Amino acid sequence: MLRPGDQPANSDAALNGPAQWCFDFNGRNRRPPRDPVNAMLSMAYTLLAKELTVIAASVGLDPYLGFYHQPRPGRPAMALDLMEPFRPLIAESVVLSAVNNRMLTPEHFLAAGKSVTMSQSGRKAFFRAYELRMDQLVTHPLFDYRVSYRRLLEIQTRLMSQMIRGEIDTFPVFVTR
Repeated sequence: MLRPGDQPANSDAALNGPAQWCFDFNGRNRRPPRDPVNAMLSMAYTLLAKELTVIAASVGLDPYLGFYHQPRPGRPAMALDLMEPFRPLIAESVVLSAVNNRMLTPEHFLAAGKSVTMSQSGRKAFFRAYELRMDQLVTHPLFDYRVSYRRLLEIQTRLMSQMIRGEIDTFPVFVTR
């Protein structure tokens, strides 16, 4: 195994550099992500935003009109608003689980200029970690029954829709115990 600064023996390793990477996190960077953790966070946030965009549209909300995120062309502001409380519970948890359970290793990442991206096998492993998290059951504090995180996203989006329509007075933000 190479240590940072060592010269790789073959040209593939020199181009891709996975032996140099580790899963240290020194802060968020994006567009493009410059390390494996940020590449995984970007992917997780993208998947979560996509889920909530589809769910918001399916319950009758315009996913592009939000409260906190400014509306911009192509930016699903409502989905991003709904996503905020789920970033640590879903997206960041997926990244931690994928690393801690060795579902992804440094060899699953490739250098692309100054950015880092996942290889095809890395994406497949990451999608598996994401789906495992989305299928995990959690107890909804308002209704006191167990649902998957995917179903929880729909319930919370429906509650937001009810609040916007005036059917309920306040939005019950999901918090874990």
